[in-house]
Amino acid sequence: MSERPVSTTDAGIPAPSDEFSQSVGPNGPLLLQDHYLIQKMAHFNRERVPERVVHAKGGGAYGKLLITEDVSQFTKAGLFQKGAETDLLIRFSTVAGELGSADSARDPRGFALKFYTDEGNYDLVGNNTPVFFIRDPQKFSDFIHSQKRRADTHLRDNNMQWDFWTLSPESAHQVTFLMSDRGTPYTWRHMNGYGSHTFLWYNAAGEKFWVKYHFKTDQGIRNFTAAEADAMSGEDPDHHLRDLRTAIANGDHPSWTVQIQVMPFEAAADYRFNPFDLTKVWPHGDYPPITIGRFVLDRNPENYFAEIEQAAFEPANLVPGIGSSPDKMLQGRLFSYPDTHRYRIGPNYLQLPVNRPKVAVHSYNKDGPMSYANPGDPLYAPNSAGGPVADPAPWTGEQYGVAGEIVRSAYRLHSEDDDYGQPRTLWEKVLSDTDRDHLVSNIVGHASAPEVTAEMKPRIAEYWRNIHKDLGDRVAQGIGLNNG
Repeated sequence: MSERPVSTTDAGIPAPSDEFSQSVGPNGPLLLQDHYLIQKMAHFNRERVPERVVHAKGGGAYGKLLITEDVSQFTKAGLFQKGAETDLLIRFSTVAGELGSADSARDPRGFALKFYTDEGNYDLVGNNTPVFFIRDPQKFSDFIHSQKRRADTHLRDNNMQWDFWTLSPESAHQVTFLMSDRGTPYTWRHMNGYGSHTFLWYNAAGEKFWVKYHFKTDQGIRNFTAAEADAMSGEDPDHHLRDLRTAIANGDHPSWTVQIQVMPFEAAADYRFNPFDLTKVWPHGDYPPITIGRFVLDRNPENYFAEIEQAAFEPANLVPGIGSSPDKMLQGRLFSYPDTHRYRIGPNYLQLPVNRPKVAVHSYNKDGPMSYANPGDPLYAPNSAGGPVADPAPWTGEQYGVAGEIVRSAYRLHSEDDDYGQPRTLWEKVLSDTDRDHLVSNIVGHASAPEVTAEMKPRIAEYWRNIHKDLGDRVAQGIGLNNG
């Protein structure tokens, strides 16, 4: 095998790492000075025009969030106070497919929520799974490239996917979800949603908590089998889009129960695994979900392009009482999402009706393409001419200390920071016998595509043996590795 070249930045400078972002200590927040990470993410956000780089195919609707329980002991955010009703927009989507792809393809589903609160817009950008394929944004563009089309043939290639997954053991938990029937939901109405990331909540007294969001479908979980999903791809590639619109038009308004998991702020430091690792769930036995309300979808968009295609969700939109966490993927998305909106829609995307908050905007930003809400003078701060001034008071409580050396490193220091334990639990204790049979057959079908090489198949079998020997052995037999 010939010697491999050293990866570089676009300026030809040797890359410091293709796997790890620069952070304050192995578990701390990321640094803006990590030029290579910023370059990769910024370039990735500008790869395609005009459809979304990721989550291109989707649909959505409007609705309301109603909070029924008192959680003021955890957060002072207005939308989560008991009795609060908040207008919202939701967008469901596939991840890897293009605009014309089939809704029923095997893929995670985006589950993005925009809440039009009295304190500005609050966005939650999640999926229909509680975990993700990677834990560091340094690998995000590479992961998506492995799921997209080849540069030479312009064809999707399962071998690329298995190459990335088997070289990225942290993907095992999400790939197990993906290859189960959860990877082919029957409709958007019949799947759960998750905020996925860990977020900071803080109350009026400044007390802090870590939280995870769960949105449990009130319609019940329902999935396609692989054969049913394939058939629907040909019968109606817009099945999910059509189903949601038809249900709402007929008055069959779908709803989800809203739950949170709450971890005391101090418990994160010595929890048994890193609670900010996006490839892991918090076991319900440790932190039981708490029901706090529900949301209902009751209105279809009138103009798909204006209201759904131009809808811009960004996890950086946080209202007082809610903050980010040291989750590295969340930290990367705080930059990546608004950056890609500025490119795809334009720098004034927040002036579009679907994205505009329902509260007044007092900003010193001006001009740019398609601006129609420029502020008057003064256009600078600080000023003595009566311009708006910042008020730090609502944000009291979001601060917390971090310390550590500047490093590029995987999460570590917790006793259960492994990649296979949680997918092993999923196989052993969560999936039914039928679910396990379908998981194996779905893996075998995917790994039996003509482009999957003979050299790749032993790696695939070993990947699943690392989760569970029986699972790996069944996959090995299914893909023709009869001798293990």
